[in-house]
Amino acid sequence: VQLQASGGGLVQAGGSLRLSCVARGAIFSVFSPVHMGWYRQVPGKERELVARITSGGETEYADSVKGRFTISRNNSKKTVYLQMNSLKPEDTADYYCNSYSPLDTYVWAWGQGTQVTVSS
Repeated sequence: VQLQASGGGLVQAGGSLRLSCVARGAIFSVFSPVHMGWYRQVPGKERELVARITSGGETEYADSVKGRFTISRNNSKKTVYLQMNSLKPEDTADYYCNSYSPLDTYVWAWGQGTQVTVSS
């Protein structure tokens, strides 16, 4: 399975972007039970969890993005989305998706992320 994120770009502060991440090669029965997360990383800093969604659709967000970002998933398309509104310069990072576990383990290898740059 290859995780491929897309949808990033350059946007002004206050703008919006919608990220997508498809698990290429996964089948429905493999993808649908997996809790998924969106992560971001700034060079030189640790990767942080931005939002997560359970197999049943329950969501949680980091305090820094709560009320601005929305995570969703389409299991038939093996895709997870991140709608980002009211973007801030501090949201600038490379964004990735992967499985989520409180044990900090991952089902799949990290794939190609998508870069988000928010200008002030």
